[in-house]
Amino acid sequence: MELSFKEIKNLQKYKKARDEQGLFVTEGRKLFLEAPKEDLVEVLATRAYAKEYGEDFKKLPPDVRLLDGLDEGRFMSLADTKSPQGILTVLRKPSFSMEMVFQEADPLFLLLENLQDPGNAGTIVRTGEAAGVTAVFLTAGSADMTSPKTVRSTMGSVFRVPHFYVEDTDRLLESFRLRGVRTYAAHLLGKRSYAEEDYRGGAAFFIGNEGRGLTDALALKADVRVRIPMKGRVESLNAAMAAGILLYEAGRQRAGGFSAGR
Repeated sequence: MELSFKEIKNLQKYKKARDEQGLFVTEGRKLFLEAPKEDLVEVLATRAYAKEYGEDFKKLPPDVRLLDGLDEGRFMSLADTKSPQGILTVLRKPSFSMEMVFQEADPLFLLLENLQDPGNAGTIVRTGEAAGVTAVFLTAGSADMTSPKTVRSTMGSVFRVPHFYVEDTDRLLESFRLRGVRTYAAHLLGKRSYAEEDYRGGAAFFIGNEGRGLTDALALKADVRVRIPMKGRVESLNAAMAAGILLYEAGRQRAGGFSAGR
């Protein structure tokens, strides 16, 4: 496959282009090195990058198109960042099996409802990988996991953490119930502190929109609404911070540190 520069730029700018072609773009050496080799389509690099890191290209699959002699000006016209590192990668969108993640014993899930900030979404996926999340589910109104800012925020976790967009949350919740996954809505009106619950079995945390939180419709469907205690005059926490607190508490308990409610 050979993409024009215009097509690559469109992949950077437009979700529609990414969806139609099943491709997305990453920038930077770290993301290039961590990208699954089987998903690589094209690699574009400046002459300066090729001179310094030419060894990076020796293990590229033979069907991957490599353009490693771009001048800085031409490369800048494609880059999404203000200070690019001189390498850009076009990849097929990640593909994960929902069936496989539901086969995991005592899975740890996240459900993100209308989480629209790309930086938050990417940070949550990155934190999720660090905390041992099994998969992340996103409602249709959430940030695009393959947008340039989201991908950068994941720092490579987008390649490894299974994530799925769901149109029908009721169907997903039924799948949770059938597999014994208990659900917890992070909610300011939760009657119990998050630290009072037991997350050692299958568990799924619901995280809502940055400004509005969870919708009542979804929050009321959770088995439990939990709150994160806050002092001072703070009304709410950043969505990524809240997700991290909940995931790491689950990880702590699963590592043998369970003391909820004691």
